[in-house]
Amino acid sequence: MKLAIVGLGLMGGSFALDFRSIYPKSKIYGLDISKENQKHAMDLGLIDELIEIEKISTVDIVLVSIPVDKSLLILPKILDLICDDTLVFDVGSTKGPICKLLFDHPKRENFLATHPMAGTEFSGPYAAVKNLYFNKTNIICEKNKTNSKIFEKALKIFQLLNMNILYMNPDPHDVHVAYVSHLSHISSFMLGKTVIEKEKNEKNIFNLAGSGFESTVRLAKSSPETWTPIFLQNKKNLVIAIEEYISNLNNLKEIISKNNANGLSLILNNTNRIKEILTTTNIENEK
Repeated sequence: MKLAIVGLGLMGGSFALDFRSIYPKSKIYGLDISKENQKHAMDLGLIDELIEIEKISTVDIVLVSIPVDKSLLILPKILDLICDDTLVFDVGSTKGPICKLLFDHPKRENFLATHPMAGTEFSGPYAAVKNLYFNKTNIICEKNKTNSKIFEKALKIFQLLNMNILYMNPDPHDVHVAYVSHLSHISSFMLGKTVIEKEKNEKNIFNLAGSGFESTVRLAKSSPETWTPIFLQNKKNLVIAIEEYISNLNNLKEIISKNNANGLSLILNNTNRIKEILTTTNIENEK
């Protein structure tokens, strides 16, 4: 099987590692706008060969793992070039814009819109890790618009990776990820910004930061090149989520300022239920 990966960073590089583990005899090609990323991907053995976009018609599967704004530019070109039985899928964090763009593309049925809920705060080929995709949830949008045989090809890969498949329409998907993914990154970036601006002495941040701070700002180390277009593509949903978040913060501020212990305890105890929700969900996903 021949796989071409467009975008040789964390997501593309990690998929190369996981794909090779389930298809050890596969041939993996790579393409990236960064010559440095291409070189590193070759040096690390993530890919076997580089490929030019004009030769994309020679492969069986194309993974597009680039920033979501760039996907809007490159995916139509890829679909123009592929063979009739080639599977093309992306791993972008927003699905509405790309599904709208490709709605009436002549080869729309070759495309599968996916969003694996996987990743780390690191970027580039050196960030690639084995098992990033294994046992993760993978959201698939507009399954019915993908050719059934091509979809089966994709589903077999996801099943071999033991992924938990969820089916959603693009717009609800973008609403949900605004809260459970994008708002998390916003919170992390803004906490980091607040502390950096307040603590002018960077040594204080390093010396005083505990595990709670470190875990909360972990996502602020994520690539701005990746997250800037995600925030902007999903701005309608994200703005609403931010407004609700600000409202909750203002309410919390008022309760603390009034020394309202009962109100504060009630909020913290109600919110503490999140550990039960996440624990139950993890158990169900492992079944």
